[in-house]
Order: sequence, then structure tokens, then C-alpha cells
Amino acid sequence: MSREILEATRALAAEKGIPADKLFVALEDALLSAYKKQPGSAKYARVEIDHDTGDFKVFELIIPERLEAQLIVETIDEETTVDPETGEMREPEEPEIDPVKFEQYRDQIDERDVTPDDFGRIAAQTAKQVILQRIREAERDMMFEEYQDRVGELITGIVQQSDSRYTLVQLRERVEALLPKSEQVDGERYDHSQRVKAVIKEVSASTKGPSIIVSRRDPELIKKLFELEVPEVADGLVEITNVAREPGYRSKIAVVSHASGVDPVGACVGPRGSRVRMVVSELRGEKIDIIPYNDEPARFVAKALSPARVREVLVDDDNRQATVVVPDDQLSLAIGREGQNARLAARLTGWRIDIRSETEFSEEEAQQGYEEEESSGRCAAVLANGRRCPNASLPGSRYCGLESHQALANIDTDRVADLARIGEQPPPEQEAALEEIADELAAKQGEPPTNGAAEEGSEPGEEEAELDDEAVGVEAEAERVVEQQPAEAAPGEAAEEPRS
Repeated sequence: MSREILEATRALAAEKGIPADKLFVALEDALLSAYKKQPGSAKYARVEIDHDTGDFKVFELIIPERLEAQLIVETIDEETTVDPETGEMREPEEPEIDPVKFEQYRDQIDERDVTPDDFGRIAAQTAKQVILQRIREAERDMMFEEYQDRVGELITGIVQQSDSRYTLVQLRERVEALLPKSEQVDGERYDHSQRVKAVIKEVSASTKGPSIIVSRRDPELIKKLFELEVPEVADGLVEITNVAREPGYRSKIAVVSHASGVDPVGACVGPRGSRVRMVVSELRGEKIDIIPYNDEPARFVAKALSPARVREVLVDDDNRQATVVVPDDQLSLAIGREGQNARLAARLTGWRIDIRSETEFSEEEAQQGYEEEESSGRCAAVLANGRRCPNASLPGSRYCGLESHQALANIDTDRVADLARIGEQPPPEQEAALEEIADELAAKQGEPPTNGAAEEGSEPGEEEAELDDEAVGVEAEAERVVEQQPAEAAPGEAAEEPRS
């Protein structure tokens, strides 16, 4: 019987990948417990199994009274003496000395063989139960050690079972993970035998084995899917700095390149949108905006509001708040359905974003003004056609060098038309030329730019560069008009590109 136990133990250890010594130690503990249940068993004993022959013996430990008393006192001090229910002190019941302490005083302890005659039958019955139990425990420990360091990793599993509370996903043989309802995407169905990708969110130990929780809602899933599809992201040439996601509807990711000559947006989009299309397919049609990261908050906020066009951005660094001015026809697009676009942009940038239309902003500006434009920036004068002057403001002033526009500093309005009531109407020719230039500049800026973003796999185009060239031509024309004004008026500066 001993040889059979030895062979079975080694076979199971090799099959399950469990160290044989660990099974022998477990078997020794189980045999010792079985021995102590027999009548007349020794108070202190140990079981030894020969790893070569499979023979086992029981040895009684003969401990001197003084050493026994010392070990009992140490055991009582180490054990808790507080009742967990009442909180009162209590006396420990029959303290058991840790067998490890016997090893420390091995030279003071004598032993004698007390192996029972019928111990072979008891050993055979106990060995089967203990080996099976320890194999299950060892497998659970191995699985826990394997997955506890894999939190945040992308895994692929097969749906085994799905109900209203959770979905059971099989990762590999005898390893299953739970996809709770709180980590599922609204509207997604998980059918039996369907393959799904998810990220490991939590791994914890339990009596039934490691509890592995996976998620389809975590923003980390977006990063891992792009690492899988985009070699530049996997190699570290392109980094996804942040992800803002509303699962099942829309996501925005900010990307930055760490290698010269590598376009981060183009790398993530891929040839004809092939790379981002694979990610969108895995996310069951969720829209993805790819935004180039920028260290300048104003430009980053403007890009984050894509696909809406932004006229200018005023930032408050102290409160991390940005006021975004958009054309009137772009207001609803910038805010998004139920505020989704603005909400995702705020999460992506970490800035509080206040979106205003041009008309609303001009009215508020006329009433109270904005500190950002008091010393530099674009001229605050509003022409008769409702457009702002395309010239740059003079240092220390909110207006350009035109005499009529400087005259606005003495009245409580930014509208040039209001000068007529005080007899300071500018020359009609100059005003008409500026209105025409402002209209042309607005028309050129009204063409839909790429904003450096790709939605659902759109490729970046060259419209933005063409827009800049045309805007430069319009601004040069504005500068020529200002230079042709009367000599007593200070020449206005060329209009700068609106901050975005």
C-alpha cells in the first residue's frame, strides 16, 4: 500500500504541476491528525514518510517538563486571549504547541516509534482524501499567483453562461472569470460560445479559488485594444496619454508621439482607417475621436471639442477653466447630444469648459469684457456686419490702431455703429473694406477643418494647411487697409490667427 501511495502522489504532482514535497508534507499532516484520533495516542507526535520507499512511521515526542511548560507559556502569550464577541479576556483552551517549535529544540527532545499495527488501513483512507484536497488547494494557489499580477491586462475568453446578474467567461481550462452587470456595456449581448475581449479589473482569493473580475467598461480597454492593433503604441513610439469614455456611445483619446516623423493620429487611424476600424468593431460600433495632445491648454481644449470648430479659447490657469467661443451654427455640435461632447472633452483635458456662441460672447464682452483681451490679442471692436475686427489689438489696449476703434475705449460698447450717435463715425470706405475682410476671414474659417482629430477612422487631410494659407492672405489684405488710413491714425497690426 505504501508503494501505491508513493506512486500516486508522484503521478499527481507531475500531472498537476505541484511540487511532490508539498504533497508529502500535506500527507504527513493528515496522517498525524488521523493518528491523534485513535485511543491511547501520544500527546506529542510526528509522522515521517520515506520519499523513496513510501514507508511511514509515527514517532512520539518525549519532551522534558520544564521545556514543555516553557513552550506552553510562549504559545499562550502568542495566542489571542480576547473574546471576539464580547471583547473580554478569556483563557485559551488547551493550547497546542506549534510543531515548528519542536524543531528548534530537537536536541532536547527524545523520540520513540509508536506506529500502530493497523495504521496502514487508516493511512490509505486518509491519503486519498488529503491528496485530492491539497491538489485542489494547490491549483487554486497557482491560479491566484498567475493572475494576481495581471490586473489591467487584456484577455480573450469564451462566454459560458449569461444571466441578469453576471456573465461567466472561460479564460482557459478550469479558469473562469466573472463579467458583472456593472462592468458590462449597455446594449451589448453576450451569447453562449461567443468570444469577447475584456481587461482584468480585480483578482482576489476565495475558498473556491481565485475570483477574477473582468470589465468591458474600463477605459483601460481602449488603451489595450490600440496596443493590440497599433505597433507604434505597443513599441512606445506613440503614447495614449488619456482616455475619456462613455461606454457604448463615444470615446476620446489623447495621443502624443515620442519619435520624430511619427504622426500619432495617423498611426492610430491606420491605412484608410483600418486600425481604428478594428477597435471600433471590437467595441460594437462605439465612436472614437483621436485627439493630438498639446501642452498649450487652449489648443488642447479646442482640439478636444472636435468635430466642432472653435473660434477662440480664453483660459483661466488659476481655476483651470476655459471659455470656448464657437460659431453660432457650431454651438449644438460642440456641446453634443445631452452634453456628451463637452463632457468628454472636459474629462480628457482635465479643464472645466464653458462653451459660448459668438453672438452670446460678444454681448457679454460688450457688457463686462474679458481680462485676457485687455492687453493683447484680437481687436475687440464689432463692425457693422456683426463681425469682430480682424486686426490685432495694440499692446495695453483692447483695440487696434484705427482711430475710430480706439474711440470705443471712451464709451461703454464695442460696436462701431454706436459711434454715430456721438458724431465719430469712421470713414465709410475704410469701414466697408474692413467689413468685407472680416466677412471673408469668417467664411474661410467656416470651412470644416480636420482639427487634428479622426472620428470613426477618418484620415487627417490637408484642409487645415490650406485654411491657414488663405487666412494669411486675408490678414495681409486687412493690414493693407489699415496702412492706407489717414496719417494721424496709428497703423493697425495684422490680424493673428484666432487662438484655438
